[in-house]
Amino acid sequence: MAAELKLVKVPISEVFYSIQGEGLHAGRPSVFIRTYFCNLSCSWCDTKYTWLGQESAKEGSEYKLASISELDKELAKYNCNHIVLTGGEPMLHQASLLPLLKELSTNGYAIEIETNGTIRPKDDLVDAVEFFNVSPKLSNSGMLNRVRADILHAFVDSGKAWFKFVICEKRDIEEVREFIDFYNLPGDRVMLMPEGTDKETLLKRSIWVAEACKAYNFTLSPRLHILLYGNVRGK
Repeated sequence: MAAELKLVKVPISEVFYSIQGEGLHAGRPSVFIRTYFCNLSCSWCDTKYTWLGQESAKEGSEYKLASISELDKELAKYNCNHIVLTGGEPMLHQASLLPLLKELSTNGYAIEIETNGTIRPKDDLVDAVEFFNVSPKLSNSGMLNRVRADILHAFVDSGKAWFKFVICEKRDIEEVREFIDFYNLPGDRVMLMPEGTDKETLLKRSIWVAEACKAYNFTLSPRLHILLYGNVRGK
């Protein structure tokens, strides 16, 4: 890695080792790099500490500015070759993180990015990443201007994206069906994930979300980290 690239700094909320709790790779041991700042503010977000008050957030308090070389050394501490880049919205920092991700990919790491699907991935990023866990926002997020069709199709065209929708109520299922028809998303790459930050809510919702997956041939995404550890930061 060129010396000048090692000086690039990225706002980091936390780096930790756990298992992937969501999406197609649920259950896989992973090192998480959680960036700070987000371009959305979803009502049910369970990582609001990565963006709430971000307009006045201060380095050393809400986040740490980490150099690419510091992140590289941190990842080397773990006996794990699966990296999950999450947030916040990590795609805000893709240009800064790209040198690290390209190096990790070259060295045999598998890289997964969790994104809200509103920022177009650079071609070099697509080449370096194994998997995009794209979570388009439904109306239950409380967000307006939350979807960009051209960017969603860029993720489709990458051939590396699955689309995960957060489900709060049964009416959200029909919105998902309308969404994928309107935006022409591949139905066989759609996942439904029940919203919840406690075991009771998750298990209750998972029952009828699972039935919807069976009815429409979607895939059920769990939230294993909640079931195992509860709503605890860094787990």
